[in-house]
Amino acid sequence: MRTLVAAITFLTRVPIPGRWDFDARDVGKGARWFPLVGALIGVAYTVAVWALSPLLPALVIGVILVGLEAVLTGALHLDGLADTADGFGGGRTREDVLRIMRDHAIGSYGGVALVLLVLLKVTAIAGLIEQHRLGPYLILSPMLGRWSAVLLNCLLPYARRTIPEGSQPGGAVGDFVGWRELTVATLLSMLIAVPVGGWRAMVCWVSVITVSAASAVVFRRRIGGVTGDTLGANTEMCEAIVLLAGLAMS
Repeated sequence: MRTLVAAITFLTRVPIPGRWDFDARDVGKGARWFPLVGALIGVAYTVAVWALSPLLPALVIGVILVGLEAVLTGALHLDGLADTADGFGGGRTREDVLRIMRDHAIGSYGGVALVLLVLLKVTAIAGLIEQHRLGPYLILSPMLGRWSAVLLNCLLPYARRTIPEGSQPGGAVGDFVGWRELTVATLLSMLIAVPVGGWRAMVCWVSVITVSAASAVVFRRRIGGVTGDTLGANTEMCEAIVLLAGLAMS
């Protein structure tokens, strides 16, 4: 129960009754529940589409869903995408990249990345609505996106480990994400994905693995591992690739 609440608190801005105090270990062990939290976010999307479809055109609904994501998550992953784009676009050395990602001001690379990602998501959602194929991907997109964060956390080290400002009291979240968390997250994702999307869910999953593998190569080469920002960026890219895969299969 504690690890599930930690996952919900870390990934969303949904208020949880009671007083909870979590550390990096709680969140790291809670990574096994990340796909479930993603699926629950997808349920919120589904309710929103069901309520709005009779009233609004597809493009408007797409904009509202992306806005709903920002509200539910505190724009956590969008912020990571912007910081990662600025760091990797503007930094020449590993130290430069990590330093730029620390700066929360959005630069030109980050701004362009956000605009392109939002446009991609909005138009993909609108296209799926018009083809009456959106349903499964509302669940699969946020669920597999968050599963990808568990995968990369398990495979790659924390990139700021070797720089002075990278040390964290109690360790980093990724220190507590291991194969057990990845195994549970994968089984949980499969239990949800197969009934929701069938073989199409497996195509989406392969797409997410492909994007994550490419990201892992770039992250390791440029900064030696992952940070919270790069995990957020990969989550957003994986969400988008699931929507695009769904659109292609439609």
